[in-house]
Amino acid sequence: MMKEEDLDDGAPGCVWAATCDALNEHAARQKTRHRARIEWSEAMLQHSTTVQSASPGSRAGYDAARGHAGMIERPDQGRILVSGQDRGSYLHGLLTNDIAALQPGTGCYAAWLTPQGRMIADLRVYELGDVILLTLLRDVKDAVLAKLDQFVFTEDVQLGDVSDTFSSTSVVGPEAARVVAAVIGGTTVEALSAMREHANKRGDFEGQPAIVVRAADTGESGFELFVPAAQRDALDAALRGAGVVPVDAATAEVLRIEAGVPKFHQDMDEETIPLEAGIESRAISMTKGCYVGQEVIVRVLHRGHGRVARRLVGLTIDGEAAPPPRVSVEGGGREIGRVTSSAQSPAVGRPVALAYVHRDFVTPGTEVSVAGTRAVVTALPFVGRS
Repeated sequence: MMKEEDLDDGAPGCVWAATCDALNEHAARQKTRHRARIEWSEAMLQHSTTVQSASPGSRAGYDAARGHAGMIERPDQGRILVSGQDRGSYLHGLLTNDIAALQPGTGCYAAWLTPQGRMIADLRVYELGDVILLTLLRDVKDAVLAKLDQFVFTEDVQLGDVSDTFSSTSVVGPEAARVVAAVIGGTTVEALSAMREHANKRGDFEGQPAIVVRAADTGESGFELFVPAAQRDALDAALRGAGVVPVDAATAEVLRIEAGVPKFHQDMDEETIPLEAGIESRAISMTKGCYVGQEVIVRVLHRGHGRVARRLVGLTIDGEAAPPPRVSVEGGGREIGRVTSSAQSPAVGRPVALAYVHRDFVTPGTEVSVAGTRAVVTALPFVGRS
């Protein structure tokens, strides 16, 4: 059980500790089942997949994220807390990455697959030292939590839905480390700048515990800040006071698409094999032991030399308007795929899109057409991170 004195830098641990206390009490009540689960109902959020020209306010947020520091709220994100001494080995056998190798203060990107190698969800896994925090798309969180619960047998593992307990805000851009160090106690610019992706550390905000994670899933390098939900507005005000410019949801989509970061239920879904989405180098360990769906992945990689029927690629499109999602991509006189996300890119100066295309058309420089408009397959990312 997490205790107040276990938190770094003397940060009060009341919120985190209370969450773990509740999990353990629930586990005791469910001892005969050897499993525990806490959940609260959440509204599922829907987001547009096509972003057209930015408004002046949106452009200010875009410029801040690329040149200074922008702030992105994360209402689409769900959070699951995994506690207990067996948490690492338990998740290691389910997820595609090497969870057992994680040390306190580190993390990784991973996927959870069906036995057929298709995705249940993609997740970010953060080993905080006494618990593991999973972040994932909110609209799959309930299903994932239920499935995780089904796989707890005799392990010392407790699961809790903390999506409403904590708020999440990303600060991105070249000045992100300086801003976060000015707002979150117990951090320094030097320490934050040295953090590798998925690394995490404890801090405090206005006397309450905070978690800082090095993250880039927004499309621009920066940090994700977790604070108690009651502190969200105060954190927002503090970041604005430090010169951070809000980035609205539509502009955040532009950043993500320009960086070529696929999003679940948008560019990946329950029918996707990770190799099709191109996430295998980040999400899959090639050296760990068995995990669910491994046989399919190994067969494709070794027997099939990594060849899949379709792959997610970038498209740079002629014209002025970004194409709508699900519009067809054509090549060689036939339909070869579909667009999944698109945006008018300020950096590229043209519409760009993510799309699945037949494997014969994935080479950068290949000309195709999108709804009759010329497009060129383009290596991802369209725009590199600062």
